[in-house]
Amino acid sequence: MSVDLPDRPRLAPGVRLHFDRTRNAWVLLGPERVIEAEGPASEILQRCDGSRSIGQIIDELAGLYAAEREVIAADVCDLLADLASRRLLAP
Repeated sequence: MSVDLPDRPRLAPGVRLHFDRTRNAWVLLGPERVIEAEGPASEILQRCDGSRSIGQIIDELAGLYAAEREVIAADVCDLLADLASRRLLAP
């Protein structure tokens, strides 16, 4: 199944990223669900604000983690595709 990703991803209405002090972790809050954002997922989600393109998110994270762009691109696209399939990203 192919998922169309927005050029400038942002969280869907009613979905927000929140730092939960009790869990000491970033969580994605959506209608009737809480998803803990583990590892680099929180870094990706913090950049899904509608102002950055997918390419810009990948470039920023490749620099932050000093990793190969292709590796970061695969991780970012996989996460965004998963979020889009769950309707957690705005169309």
